Amino acid sequence: PPPSPLVEALDVNHDGVIDSNEIANASAELLTLDKNHDGKLTPDEYRPSRPNGPPGGQQGGPQGDQQGGPSGNQSSGPGGGQPGGHHRPPPLPIVQALDANHDGVIDSNEIANASAALLTLDKNHDGQLTRDEYLPPRPNGPPPGEQGDQTPPPPPDEN
Repeated sequence: PPPSPLVEALDVNHDGVIDSNEIANASAELLTLDKNHDGKLTPDEYRPSRPNGPPGGQQGGPQGDQQGGPSGNQSSGPGGGQPGGHHRPPPLPIVQALDANHDGVIDSNEIANASAALLTLDKNHDGQLTRDEYLPPRPNGPPPGEQGDQTPPPPPDEN
């Protein structure tokens, strides 16, 4: 899948780690995604561009998602939704953390609280976020280069 614009904006040096300085500057970096300068991020601003249309699967144009809430039907109108079905993957952990009220819009208060929200994803409390903390788990195990600690070590060979 294409990279998340949120991750691209937050990981300023593009090393795959959102470090403590990048977390501290999260609010300012998130505002760089605010294309219409309304002080909030709508799905069309923070989701990756779709190969067959505008970002977030919404229709283009200035109106976007006017209702701004979960009851707004984002697949209405010609060209809305996804062809061949309505499957949409669950939101990234980073979106779930930033969108505190889970309405699909990262509003000005949520942007202002971005640093604290991001730190809720810091599972090992080292002050930075690695891919395994801000991206969903891979269906086939941990991301490449990451150690999965779920399996115990083999018993010692006593023969």
